[in-house]
This record gives sequence, C-alpha cells and structure tokens, in this order.
Amino acid sequence: MSRVSTGPSNKPTAAHALLGRLRDHGVEKVFGVVGREAASILFDEVEGIDFVLTRHEFTAGVAADVLARITGRPQACWATLGPGMTNLSTGIATSVLDRSPVIALAAQSESHDIFPNDTHQCLDSVAIIAPMSKYAVELQRPAEITDLVDSAVSAAMTEPVGPSFISLPVDLLGSAEGIDTAAALPPARTPVRPTGAVADGWQAEADRAAELLAGAEHPVLVVGAAAIRSGAVPAIRALAERLNVPVITTYIAKGVLPHGHELNYGAVTGYMDGILGFPALESLFGPVDVILTLGYDYAEDLRPSMWQRGIEKKTVRVSPTMNPIPRVYQPTVDVVTDVLAFVEHLEAATASVAAKERHDITPLRERVATFLADPTVHDDGMRVHQVMDSMNTVMAETARPGEGTIVSDIGFFRHYGVLFARADQPFGFLTSAGCSSFGYGIPAAMGAALARPDQPTFLIAGDGGFHSNSSDLETIARMGLPIVTVVVNNDTNGLIELYQNLGHHRSHDPAVKFGGVDFVALAQANGVEATKATDRQELLAALRKGAELGRPFLIEVPIAYDFQPGGFGALSI
Repeated sequence: MSRVSTGPSNKPTAAHALLGRLRDHGVEKVFGVVGREAASILFDEVEGIDFVLTRHEFTAGVAADVLARITGRPQACWATLGPGMTNLSTGIATSVLDRSPVIALAAQSESHDIFPNDTHQCLDSVAIIAPMSKYAVELQRPAEITDLVDSAVSAAMTEPVGPSFISLPVDLLGSAEGIDTAAALPPARTPVRPTGAVADGWQAEADRAAELLAGAEHPVLVVGAAAIRSGAVPAIRALAERLNVPVITTYIAKGVLPHGHELNYGAVTGYMDGILGFPALESLFGPVDVILTLGYDYAEDLRPSMWQRGIEKKTVRVSPTMNPIPRVYQPTVDVVTDVLAFVEHLEAATASVAAKERHDITPLRERVATFLADPTVHDDGMRVHQVMDSMNTVMAETARPGEGTIVSDIGFFRHYGVLFARADQPFGFLTSAGCSSFGYGIPAAMGAALARPDQPTFLIAGDGGFHSNSSDLETIARMGLPIVTVVVNNDTNGLIELYQNLGHHRSHDPAVKFGGVDFVALAQANGVEATKATDRQELLAALRKGAELGRPFLIEVPIAYDFQPGGFGALSI
C-alpha cells in the first residue's frame, strides 16, 4: 500500500503532486540516486511509479533515455543537488542528442539558501542544464509543480524530442503549501506520438518529391529514427516493397526492415570501407539518382558526404523539424511535416508508378558474408566481426521472429555492430548515435530489458567504456535483468588507437593502454555469473547458456583489431 508524503500539517506535499502528475503522463520508472532530499520525498507516495536505484546518475539518465525511446513515452531520472546534478548532466546530454523524451529531475538547496557557487553543493542547475535540454525550470512555489510537469512533458514530446529538466529546492519539495490533491486537475495530455512542425503547403512539396521518385532510375530511402517515432515503419515498408526501393538507415533506425529483407541495404557508418576493406559506400550510393531521407537527423551521424558518391543525385528531406543544417544539407525538395503523413501522401501520389529496378549490391553482400564467416583462429584474440556473427547466430536461435535487442556501448567495435548486428524490429539495435557517451552499454541494456521483458537483450561493450560504468553490474544483478553481456577486451581504447595511427602512423601507449582487468571476477563480485570465451565455439556455447539462464550473464572475450588505416577517411567517434 502506498504512503503519502506529508508536511507538518499532514497534508500531501509537492513530492506527492510531482509523482502523481508524472504517473498521469505515463511515466513508469524513475531511475536515480537520492541525496538529502530523502527527507522530503520517499518515491512511494503514489501507485504506478517504481524508483530504480542506480550506482551512478549517468546510468539513471541513459536507462530513462532508452526506456523512453522504446516505449515512446516519457520516463524520468533523478539526482541530488550539486555533484548529483552534474553527474546526471551527461545522461541529459545523451538524451538530447539521441532524441528521447526524458524528464530529468534534481534537488536543489533550500529556496532561501540558493546562492550558486557559494552555498554548499549549490550550483545554478538551470543555467547548466538549459543549453542541453528542451525545457529547464526551477520550482518557485509548491503549487506550481503540476504545471511544470505538464510543460516539461509537452516540450520533451515535441520534435526533435529530448529532455526536460526541473530543479526542486528541497524545502519546496517537502512543502504542503497550496497542494490540494482533492482538487480536480486538468487531464494530463501526453501526445500519443511526438508532435512536430508542419509547413504550410507541404503537400505541394510532397508532390514534387513524388515526381522525383517517379522519374528516378535507382532511388533509395534513407531512414532515421524520427520515422520510427512517427509510427511510419509499416507504411515505409509497404511503399518500399511496392516500388522495389531499397532502404538504408542510420545507426539507430536499424530494424525498419528486418535483418534478412532483400530491400534492407543496411545501416551506414563512415568506418565501413575501412572495416570491410571494400568500397561499401560507393556500392550503396554510387548508382543512386534520387535519395529520400525520411526522418533524417544529422545527429545520427549519417553525413551527406557519405551518400555523395557516384552520379549526381537529387535529394528529398522529410522531417518534422525545419532544416537545422542548411549549410551541410541542401535538399532538392524539403518537406516539413510528419513522416507518416508524408509517406501516406506519397503512397497515393505514386499509385501508378511502376516498380523500380533496384541497383545491385551483390558484391557488397558477398563481402559481408565472407567477412562474417571468417574461420581464422588468432593467437592474439578473436576479431570483432567473429563476435558479432556469433551474437547474431544466438539471437536468431533465441528470439521470436521480429523480436530481440542488441545494445552496443561506444568504441571501435560499435561500428561493427552498426554494420552487422541483427535487428528485426525498430530499435532492435541500440547505441548512442548522437552523443556517443562512453559507458552507455549497461544502462541502455537495462532500459531495453525493462521495455521488452519477454525478449532477449544482448550487450556488446569494450573494456574501456564498460569499466567506466561497471559499478551498475550490481544494479542489473539486484534487478535480475536477463542481460547477456559480451565484453570485448584488448586492454586498450581501440578507437583512439585507430585515430593515433591515422594521424601519426603509430600509437602512443600511455594514452590508450590500460592495465588488465579480470572482468569475470568483476562480474562475479557484483553477483553476475560470468565466463571467458576465446574462440567461436566457446563463445557460442557461452551465449547460448546466457540466453537460457533468465538472469544476468557476462562473457569476457579477448580480442584484437587488424588496423587498415588506409581504408578510413574523415571519421567521428
């Protein structure tokens, strides 16, 4: 039975009103670390919201980010004042660049003692968070908390979706002044889908796009995450199949078409030519004459320069936001509207258009198949493509059709995941495309496992990023989340070593090399069963065991990279 947080007069407080309004907006979880504001809020004041204690505030922010991204509903994270808030700020930055509707909350000093940079643990939280959020405000009067939550949710669910932030002075949080839970509140109006801009006359621009598509010889659809958020995936699939148009995605839009679909030409990364030792970008884009970017977002790290291969192209930008980067992306046609509305309009406008003859990427697919099937046994460790192929095999064995999630932390290995990870549903592959926050893996896997409790969740992480946030192994053990984690370990920040080789043709070990960590022992110390695998057979056996356990499991895999600096161009983390 829930309790009600009360003030001196035994009346419900702002804390109760805060949690109740979050619940009304569909928030299910508050992830975080509590400080001395525990005197004002216990988090069990209302039914329907669970508090998840994490070991670090960054974990709280990312877990909320991913749970919100998959469910399409706002989720919340919490930090105490001062250093708790600054720790949470990286999670907030992740959700603004990765586009998730997170409601971030942090305690603040008592309202009469807010002197930033002078009072103990007091910083100007709103000034710090405002540049990386959609909305940032500090509570001034307890009775206003419901209005602030409503405004926070509205901003978070407006494209581009992102985090809102409320700073909560601890005395006001525990105050009952002006709080009347018996009073009728206006309904919590949470959009079913994010809302965005709609330009006047967008239909005329959509008709221009239809004309370009009708006249194209080899068109492609380049799909970003805003298309998923709009609910357009079934319509995109139907359009692509009717017109025989290939689909290429950004990192986090993998799964718009299932992994093995003939029109799924994969996700794009600037590292793909170097990883494969093959002109992959030229194969994907060289013959293309018209590109329709549906829900394209520059933050997802698919740069226009990647598709500017081969013949001259005309481009159509379809987005629920005005073009924020006209200097970089100057589309032939710019349609500012909801992606689903556009695709439905395009479906009708191209009803008489014949199916296209899609450009052939058989040599690229053959290269990928050969690369993944690499049977070589290396004395210095497995190669990441062998690890990804093993994870794909077990995912296919254990997930029901159209289900399962592979999560990737940040590092060089992540780009192997972008290229090769199996994704059979939208957000079936998760990574931090926009912010690329080191240590993203564990909290992202937590969010995925909570959002999809009946589906398998696999995590691949490098030793560097994983150990930067490994304390929350205990959190997934405490929660019993059945996450199968693969730590690919070369005791090195491998991506940074690649950049050293690109810039200097050698590495500088003190800047990238770590001392060894026994990740099996580390996992076991945190209550997670673990083992080590050194070849394909051992890894497959371990992955199958982990998938069957029904509780957290970790596999450490020694790996090494075969650097081919000549194959890499201008890259980003």
